[in-house]
Formats: sequence, structure tokens, C-alpha cells
Amino acid sequence: MTINTLISFLGKGKADPQTGYRTATYRFDAGFSRRVPFFGMALTEYLKPDRLVLVGTAGSMWDVFFEREGTDDDAMLHLMAAVEAGQVDEQMLALPRQELAQQLGIPVDCLLIPYARDPAEQAEILRRLAGVVQPGENLSLDVTHGFRHLPMLALVAARYLARVVDVKVEELYYGALEMTTPDGETPVLRLGGLLAMLDWVEALATYDKDGDYGVFAPLLAADGMDKGRAELLTRAAYFERTGNPVRARETLGTVFPSVEAHRGALGGLFSETLKKRISWFRRGKRDDWELSLADAYRERGDYLRAATFMYEAFVTRACNERRDDPTDFELRKQNYASARAQQPEVAKLEYLRNSLAHGVRPRAEQEARTLDDEGRLRSMLKSLRNKLFQP
Repeated sequence: MTINTLISFLGKGKADPQTGYRTATYRFDAGFSRRVPFFGMALTEYLKPDRLVLVGTAGSMWDVFFEREGTDDDAMLHLMAAVEAGQVDEQMLALPRQELAQQLGIPVDCLLIPYARDPAEQAEILRRLAGVVQPGENLSLDVTHGFRHLPMLALVAARYLARVVDVKVEELYYGALEMTTPDGETPVLRLGGLLAMLDWVEALATYDKDGDYGVFAPLLAADGMDKGRAELLTRAAYFERTGNPVRARETLGTVFPSVEAHRGALGGLFSETLKKRISWFRRGKRDDWELSLADAYRERGDYLRAATFMYEAFVTRACNERRDDPTDFELRKQNYASARAQQPEVAKLEYLRNSLAHGVRPRAEQEARTLDDEGRLRSMLKSLRNKLFQP
């Protein structure tokens, strides 16, 4: 059974001495609004989560919050003094937490966090949040009442928890008091689109690292592109990464018009960048595609694929120069043998490719030194590229 958890942040300021925050009428949708001082309570009623986690510092207004929710008076006296001194501890929150849980009918946890004043405290907040959720949970985050800098940290926390703890962050909520309408209603903003933007940024970083543009397929589908069309990117990436640029090019040619025409809210932000990253298929002939891929993989540090595509580009060009079919395996062998006799550097490329593919240390000392140092290997690949593919 999936647990739905709401994490709500408490702040420190006291705009109203009785309620802590200004009472507002929060409008969630056409059929639901609530007039409350604490947005998290209205959100709890709206979402009906399985559990509630209240997050605040040792100086957050725990006293005003729990007093407003009708918890024990004696406990409040100690808590009020501790809030004033910025010395709230977990023991002081135990009884009010239990009483609130009884009222709501769901488990309630109180999590004390530092003020996020420096990287160490910011990292500690992430660790503490990770400690109160479990893999597989669905999370909603309320960032309405925390410190002004906490929404930024909450965004990072949402991504951190999703990746490290394996939770699913459903939505980020913000009760936008500063956007209250003339008729007195405060809109509730859903900021989950920011998480989707981070997904795109992360996909670009992933592509720049390994060249797999298939990571864009689910993002484009979620942004409105036909799922079947979007999945062609995954298929094209598969063909490219298994050394079949012909099939990769054919598939990219099919999906590229859809990428160009896509006008999704998020995809539109990244479409030009994406088109640049997959535009290799538009270049000249097959040897041009293969050489372009070799250059791209070399720059990413994927030296085996770089050497492999460069080798294949050389053989394809040799076939093209003799007007032979570059897809014929036997003709490729013959043309390679002939071209190798004229350009001995290609033997170095073949040797280098085989050493990378099989993980065997070369016998020759110079080649061994090349493979022992990334800088020398990159320089060697560049040098071979310049010698074998002169204009």
C-alpha cells in the first residue's frame, strides 16, 4: 500500500499575535476553499494524506500552531518559553504532536531542522528529511510558511528525496497570500512544474555525459507529444549506441519533424537545444554521420565509441571513394585493407580500438603509455582524426 505524506513547513514570524499568520481564504479549486491562518491545515483537509510531517526550527512558532489547534495548556507554557528562546526540542513537541494526531486521525511527526545558514546546515536538513520518509511514499510539500529561503531548499529536497530515498514527489504547494484577489481569495499555486523543469535540465546533463537522447522521450510525452512519436527517440538512441547509425538516422529523420513542431510548455524551452544535439543525422553522407558521432563521443570521454565510430567512418569513406556499397561487409573489408596500405595511421586506430574494446594492454610501450593517461589518449584520437580525415 502506497503511503501519501504531506510535509508542511512552519515559519517564525508572528504577523498576528493570536493566530501567528494572517488568516486567509485559500482557494484550491472551484469546489474547495478554506479560511485558516495555517495553510498546511487546509491542505491536509484537501489532500487527506495518510500522515503529516510538520517541519520547523527550534524557534518556529510551534506554540502558536499547537495552541491554535487546541492542544494541552500546560504543554503550551513550556513550549512558548522554548520558542521565545529558540530552544524547542523533540520532547516538548511529543504531547502536542500526539494530540494533533488524535484530532486529525492520522500519524503526525514533528521534525526539527537547522536554519539552513550554511552548506552544512542545508545538507543536514536533507539528511533529516530523508530520515522521516520511506521508499515508495508519495510526497506533497507545502512551502507556504517557512523561511523565505526554504522554498529553494524544498525544491532541492524534492529532487534529493526522489533520487536517494526513492519517493515520488507529487506536488509542491504554495498559498500565495501576496496574490490575494480583491474579493479576498488567496490562490493556491502548484509548483510541480519546477520539478519538471529540473527533469529537463537533468536530461540535458545526462545527454551531454553519455549521448543517450532517449532520456527526452518520456519528458516530451509528458509535455504533450504523442507517446509513440516520442519513443522513436529512444529507438534511435538504441540504434546509435549499438553502432547502427543508418537505422539511427532513419529513425531520427522520422521523429525530428515532431520535435521541431512541438510547442509544449516545457519542451518549448528546450526544443532548440535538443534539435542541436540530435542534428548530426542531417550531415552529408554516412561517413560524415559516423565522424560527427566520433567527435561527439570523444568530447564526452567515451573513447571506445569514439574510436569505433572513427574507424567505421574511415572504412565508409574508403568505400565511397571507390563508389562501393558501404553496407556490404566484404567490400568494407577489401576497401579497408587497400586504404590501410596507403595510410598506416589507420592501423594505429584499429589497434587502439581493439585495445579499448578488449581491455588488453598493448605490447608496444608507446601505445601502453597512451592508454594509461586520458590526456594522451584524447590527444592521440584527435591526431588520428586530423591525419585520417584531411579535407
